[in-house]
Amino acid sequence: MRLSGKVAIITGGAGGIGKETALLFAREGAKVVVQDMNAEGAKAVAGEIGKAGGEAIAVTGDVTKRAECERIVGEAVSKFGRLDILINNAGINKDSMVKKMTEEQWDAVLSVNLKGTFLMCQAALAPMSQAKYGRIVNTASIGALGNIGQANYSASKAGVIGLTCTLALEFARSGIAVNAVSPGATETQMTAGIPAEIKKGIEDRIPAKRFAKPSEIANAHLFLASDDASYVTGQTLFVDGGISVGI
Repeated sequence: MRLSGKVAIITGGAGGIGKETALLFAREGAKVVVQDMNAEGAKAVAGEIGKAGGEAIAVTGDVTKRAECERIVGEAVSKFGRLDILINNAGINKDSMVKKMTEEQWDAVLSVNLKGTFLMCQAALAPMSQAKYGRIVNTASIGALGNIGQANYSASKAGVIGLTCTLALEFARSGIAVNAVSPGATETQMTAGIPAEIKKGIEDRIPAKRFAKPSEIANAHLFLASDDASYVTGQTLFVDGGISVGI
């Protein structure tokens, strides 16, 4: 098992990519902290891991608040004695054309997607630095390259890439690798409401001609969180069916 004995926090772990990552990590031997604002959803995922013979706890908390992030990390260390892996998967979107975008829409998306990633990294880096070991995987997006109607989302995800590069430079000597996964269109709750004709148009632009499955993004998380990627840091892995090649 590739994560045997490791302890991992998965933010936004109640569904979609986060859930698939939590389940996969548990199968690979990790003890998992499932974080989500959806308390019942997080408990359900942790329960599913437990029924399969793994170890997991569910933790709620607002990643936009420093004290909450420190508490989430503290609960992981208190329960399992260490923290090896952080998957920053929590994120939201509030789409609008620039002319109509409100400050609330801008602030909400930047706060969760970028500030939340920063604060969770900051909290996790304390125990990781002490142990001289850590794997952090942040969530960027193909949207970081620009997307109509998503100025706030695109800016937040481009910021995640810059943050990832900077953290990688600052903590490489501490044995901590920091990378990002940049998913393309993926079959999640966030994309479930896309009208069929628009979805077809998106698929036509993707060389692979389909949306990703959440499990395919989870597999990228697993690689970067494992020691198979021990010499990989500061990188953004696009998992997008090839669409970024043509942008």
